[in-house]
Amino acid sequence: MEILWLIAAYVLGMAVSKVKVPPLVGFLGAGILLSFFGFEATDTLHQIGHLGVLLLLFTVGLHLRIKSILRLEVLGAGGLHLVVNTGIFMLVASFFGFSWLQALIIGVLLGFSSTVLAAKALESRGELGAFHARVSIGILILQDIVAIVVLALTGGSTPSVWGLILLGLPLLRPLLIRTLIASGHEELQLLYALILAIGGGSLFEVMGFSSELGALAFGALLSGHKLADELSEKLWGLKEAFLVGFFLEVGLYGLPDYEAIVFCLVILALLPLKSALYYYMLTGFKLRARNAFMVMGTLSSYSEFTLIAGVVAVSGGFIPESIVTSFALLVAISYAINAPFTANINAFWDSFEHSALYWERNIKHPGDQVVSLGGAQYLIVGMGQAGSSAYEYLKEREYPVIGLEADPAKLEENRQKKRKVVYGDAQDPELWENINLTKINAIILAIPNHDTKLEATKLIRKYGFTRDVMVLTIREDETIELREAGATSVCLPVSEAGRKLAELSISDHDGKDRPGLSLNLSYES
Repeated sequence: MEILWLIAAYVLGMAVSKVKVPPLVGFLGAGILLSFFGFEATDTLHQIGHLGVLLLLFTVGLHLRIKSILRLEVLGAGGLHLVVNTGIFMLVASFFGFSWLQALIIGVLLGFSSTVLAAKALESRGELGAFHARVSIGILILQDIVAIVVLALTGGSTPSVWGLILLGLPLLRPLLIRTLIASGHEELQLLYALILAIGGGSLFEVMGFSSELGALAFGALLSGHKLADELSEKLWGLKEAFLVGFFLEVGLYGLPDYEAIVFCLVILALLPLKSALYYYMLTGFKLRARNAFMVMGTLSSYSEFTLIAGVVAVSGGFIPESIVTSFALLVAISYAINAPFTANINAFWDSFEHSALYWERNIKHPGDQVVSLGGAQYLIVGMGQAGSSAYEYLKEREYPVIGLEADPAKLEENRQKKRKVVYGDAQDPELWENINLTKINAIILAIPNHDTKLEATKLIRKYGFTRDVMVLTIREDETIELREAGATSVCLPVSEAGRKLAELSISDHDGKDRPGLSLNLSYES
């Protein structure tokens, strides 16, 4: 039985991924297809899916940072957006005959946007450190906190008086972190995460709360620590594998009935409105038009939390079971719509920029970018390890140099080291359109993400910079694209390091003097 589920999930997941749609749409489809042949969810599938949900919520907890939402554009636009959408969806649900409490819960759940889809889209475009990404993540965290409240209120169990003990969990944080550090970076660290996610869920369940809430709470106890991100990355693949079970189980509910399909179509028709409200509210809270547009694109979907919290609310008897099939269909279709949109969002911005700028307020905006580079003659874009090394090389030889960075953490780190670094998003056309590059002799792109480098190179050339553009890459097959985009030279440090190692090994055996260990990394022009 289990192997049949996996084969069906794999085949449909592969099929939809070929047309650039997230595989989980295929997983839901596989469950629906199996339901047509009379298959039903088993306890084994439920346990697998439940573990996937616990791991997802645990990783969400690892990223819960209150300071991320303590921004006007996040609390204001994000909070207002959730309230307005809840009201709209509540009215629609009431029209379809749901009680006011059912309609309220459904309205709140439909107001969420997908955390998983947003994170994947931002990561694939190399924009996790950009200003618009921080706003998007802040709004998602705000929604996650609301989801926590929904999970707590609809868990279905009566909380035990012993549940008050859980208020003392923050006191365990130092012990949990010390144990995390002692676990190292390999198998023990992963096992420790599983213990916290599953054990935290079980503890909350014993106390009369939902296990999902417990997994999230224990993840939040580790948030903010430097190892939290490492732990999240280590759990990523495991979480994705177990979540297949959850989406299969939801799919096995089958397709909704006629009335529920009509409900789905109405809610789906409101997705453009839900998305547009993000844009208008964010520009109202002073964001630049492009940043608001990028946030809108990132959050234009219904959420996996709609499904997760919906299943919990069904188990507690707060909403009817039939609504889960509607949620599944909505999430799947919205993912299928959102995936190609976010993958090509820069192209969409180019098309809609003129009309979108009409709504931009003529004031100082949060996330405004640099215009003047002072007397600098060399601009380094991307101040990670490679960019910082290039900066120090030029500075030691007294060349006027400045760095450009979108990630606030890297920005602060470089400024603490007394480097002259300014904020800028290399994929933003307005940056290259407005920045003064008349004194710049060369631009060095030391950005890790290939698509970001490619887009930045095209924009630099598009807006009239005719001097040298030097690009760092680690893959030889990327050099042709970068040259065609306008790169003067492309540096392949890995290839050059290999040649240097070979040179060192030969000199060690042929009697010649061993050359120095420094690498002279040549460029392919």
